[in-house]
Amino acid sequence: MGMSTMVDPGFIVQLRGYSLTTAEILYRMPDHPNLLQTFVWQDYDLHPQFPKLRKFLEFWSKNLDGKLYRVRVAHKHLIHPSEVRFVNGEIVLH
Repeated sequence: MGMSTMVDPGFIVQLRGYSLTTAEILYRMPDHPNLLQTFVWQDYDLHPQFPKLRKFLEFWSKNLDGKLYRVRVAHKHLIHPSEVRFVNGEIVLH
C-alpha cells in the first residue's frame, strides 16, 4: 500500500488568496436585551469583501433572535501565493 499525499484544505484556500478571518460578534440577549453576549466566528475568507462572514451575518439576522450590536473583524494573510514555489526534485541526505 503506497503513501498518499494529503494537503490541508486550509493551505489550499490560502494559496487562492483567502486569509484567516476572526469576527467578534456582540449581540443582545433575546430574553434580556440590555445584556450583551459575545460570539466568536472564524474561517478563511476573502479580504476586504468577506463574503463568507457577510453570508453568516445575513443568516444570523434572518434566523436568530439575538440582535447584532457590533461586529469587529480581524484577518491575517498567513501565506501569500507569491511565497510558495513548487520544486521539481528531491534531495535525500542521510
